[in-house]
Amino acid sequence: MKNGVLTVISRHTTTALTINELESRLARDVEEFFLKICPPDERSESEKKEAGVRYLHNDIDQRPDGEDEQQRCRDNGWDIDDDVELQKWRDQEPINAHSHLISMMLGSSESIPVVDGKMVIGQWQSVLLVDLDGPRTRTVGIQLMGNS
Repeated sequence: MKNGVLTVISRHTTTALTINELESRLARDVEEFFLKICPPDERSESEKKEAGVRYLHNDIDQRPDGEDEQQRCRDNGWDIDDDVELQKWRDQEPINAHSHLISMMLGSSESIPVVDGKMVIGQWQSVLLVDLDGPRTRTVGIQLMGNS
């Protein structure tokens, strides 16, 4: 594509997309900043978990809560009507509410102008995928709109 718009979206609820400087010390500053706002639950395996912090999302034994959530589990291949399968689903669910909250603050997509085949971003800017609950394999969706 020569001219148009590139849109990138994260396909995960615990990753975020942002445009900023790719610099290791800044990355640590950003991590510390967000962990002050949304520290990990005291039940988390994270080294940075904080005593007294508890999120409802992490009450795994109470989930799925309600028919809509139950149906989403079924739609994603989990036979939660079977007690053994329900426990398997709960066992694989991480204690990660803080990751969801940080992802919502950062955002899940970016749209970037493209001119003469190049993204129009600043000299020090990069498109960053921020993994808040990994590492693990992640994917993004990409759409190009424009002309050649």
